[in-house]
Amino acid sequence: MSNSLRAAVIGVGYLGRFHAQKYASLPNVELVGVVDAHPETAQRVAKELGVAAFTDYRQLLGAAPAVDLVSVASTTETHHAVARDCLAAGVHVLAEKPITVTVAQADELIALADAKQLVLQVGHLERFNPAWLAVKDKIKRPVFIEAHRMAPFKARGIDVSVVLDLMIHDLDLILPLVGSPVADLRASGVSVLTDGIDIANARIEFANGCVANLTASRTSTASLRRLRVFQHHEYISVDFGDRRIGISRRREALIEGEAPIDTETVQQPPGDALMTEITAFVDAVRNGTKPVVSGREGRDALAIALQIDRMIAARHNPSS
Repeated sequence: MSNSLRAAVIGVGYLGRFHAQKYASLPNVELVGVVDAHPETAQRVAKELGVAAFTDYRQLLGAAPAVDLVSVASTTETHHAVARDCLAAGVHVLAEKPITVTVAQADELIALADAKQLVLQVGHLERFNPAWLAVKDKIKRPVFIEAHRMAPFKARGIDVSVVLDLMIHDLDLILPLVGSPVADLRASGVSVLTDGIDIANARIEFANGCVANLTASRTSTASLRRLRVFQHHEYISVDFGDRRIGISRRREALIEGEAPIDTETVQQPPGDALMTEITAFVDAVRNGTKPVVSGREGRDALAIALQIDRMIAARHNPSS
């Protein structure tokens, strides 16, 4: 592999355009082109960045692929076929979340990436949030986790459920934190603005006793992305939107009449989570190392998200 890596972005709508901008700005990375099924979209982003436009990603593949790595930011239902073809051609893949529509599809991509010794990374962006990067190593043995993820309604997000669109971010964060199998899962949801589920809640009990309570909504008037983690003698809160961390610890020396807790609040500076994510992907490709969010981790978050969706669907359609 040459020192300069050749990159492309497949699907350059709202999010994919940002992927393309990041690759174009990275040293030792050449953005070869952008791909979109809508010719006008591909042409617009290609003109902005001074690269070639394509409407079929297969034009970049073949016996000698024109690219070394790609971001797959096309619609969710296309992730499997596009990522599969790219991996089969020997191209490293960063697939936006959710990794695929089904667990079987995710398993196929993981097996293919392993067989070809290629990097398969999943775009769970909160892993690269400055607040999360600052606090994640302080979380050792959580016993209770509460997550709220609220967002205003956006028409571009309704191709998947609110669980796959929003809650899956928190599932991706929580599963490796707890590191224990799911022992019990309960979920419910309601429809408000669409024919699908717009607000969902899940209560997950893990085999080690940890409990997680997650709520996601795409009908909020304001954005809220907050995670609270309780562990022995300590409570940690993370506000992903404001990049603020709160750490409350039990005071060792108790003072009569005062709360037995010391609280520290830390404000993290702004950061570019997407640039950090793409840089990590490029580094994994260049160094042959494990990506920050592997295909298996993306698959695990998808599996629980789909289980939550099925449970909610069963409550709404008891005869199904």
